[in-house]
Amino acid sequence: MTTTEENQTTPNQHHHRPSWSPALWTVLITASFALCLDALDVSMIGVALPSIGNELGMSNSSLQWIVSGYVLGYGGLLLLGGRAADLLGRKKVFVVSLIVFGTASLVGGLVNDGTLLIASRIVKGVAAAFTAPAAMSIVTTTFAAGPDRNRALSIFAVFGASGYASGLVLSGLLTEIGWRWTFLAPAPVVLAVLIAAVIFFPRDPERERGHFDLVGALTLTGGMLSTVYAIVTAPETGFTVDVWIAAISAVVLISAFFIVEQRVADPLIRLSVLRNGTMVRANIALMALFGSYLSFQTMMSLYLQNGLGWGALVMAMALAPAGLIVAFLSPSVGRLIDRWGTTPLIMGSLASMFVGYVLFLWRGGSPEPNYVADYLPSVILFGLGFALGFSSIISQATGTVGDADQGLASGLVNTSGQVGGALVLAVVTGLIGNAAGSGFAQFQPGLIFVAGVALVGFAVAALPMTRRNSSLTLTTS
Repeated sequence: MTTTEENQTTPNQHHHRPSWSPALWTVLITASFALCLDALDVSMIGVALPSIGNELGMSNSSLQWIVSGYVLGYGGLLLLGGRAADLLGRKKVFVVSLIVFGTASLVGGLVNDGTLLIASRIVKGVAAAFTAPAAMSIVTTTFAAGPDRNRALSIFAVFGASGYASGLVLSGLLTEIGWRWTFLAPAPVVLAVLIAAVIFFPRDPERERGHFDLVGALTLTGGMLSTVYAIVTAPETGFTVDVWIAAISAVVLISAFFIVEQRVADPLIRLSVLRNGTMVRANIALMALFGSYLSFQTMMSLYLQNGLGWGALVMAMALAPAGLIVAFLSPSVGRLIDRWGTTPLIMGSLASMFVGYVLFLWRGGSPEPNYVADYLPSVILFGLGFALGFSSIISQATGTVGDADQGLASGLVNTSGQVGGALVLAVVTGLIGNAAGSGFAQFQPGLIFVAGVALVGFAVAALPMTRRNSSLTLTTS
């Protein structure tokens, strides 16, 4: 038996498969490719980091900004992006932001300066913060609620999972040719998606009235950027004036964000939703899931390539089974949620990640590692954990709010995932330092930390089960 809190998905009562016209399929595939590009970007860049660092002379603390800049730009403005799509028109926002996304990708592949590369990544993340919610809202407004929309969203999610999986392999191939191709190669796909969107996306309806919470978006993003800068820089330079300014700015900006959200007419986040314990647990779970694995992938890219001398393609293929498991298992998770509810699946997800990290700590430092014996068990556990966790967390976050708050709940949990990724990676970067990455011992503190993050996420997710068991004990005693 499952509670309302745990089981957020209503089983599909319709047994027929919806029949769609070629026009509907074109809209869905075009929007899905936008999500695929976002996922592709996250997985492709990790494999290329050592090559970028070697060519541009960037330290580990600088390299992490190539990842953090994107996820903070994405996470910090994601809620504003969804609001912009509603107010300015979904098609218009999608097209303009996709142009910016493609341009930033091209610039990133052409620059020869690390600072400019990081700047292009921040811009690209900001653009993704507008393309992703616009694409999803186009799907949800094009397909009617019920079996049509459920099937469309399932296909939409599979494109994201497949993009992440294929990005690992493609990045290995492209990095062997040259890391710049990981930025340049997606450009033709961006162009094709752009042309299809202009031609096939439905015209925007009359816009609703409303206001942008631009101050809220800027204070949140600025606060997160300042926080990450302070966390990354302090271990390297000590508490210099720059670090103190960043730390104070982070406190001021994040405090200002909460003040603004209480006073504006159309806030990015209605703070009252944070009283929803189920939603808060879901947000923490995604921070733990995404934050721990994004940091692990970054560390392993540096260790396997710089420490063990693996080529980019070999390294990508080593992690590829995790992405393939996510791509193939994700479409079936909905049925598991129907049967077991979200809480057991989230607990299983984070437990799987935790065990995977512990196994890697135990076996990963072998002088002559055997991939099948030492690495593959962890990689399989990561794939299972991510596949079970992501859809379950999204279902839990959106399952206890009304229709009017669906966009807010979805945007908030995705924002938490991106921000969690940046914050955990910032701490891990401080822990592993800026050495060349020649030994496994350098990465052990970071691995212990990500295992701890997964364990905390598991403990938070398990709170409803703990309370229920306590209630049963009191009842029977």
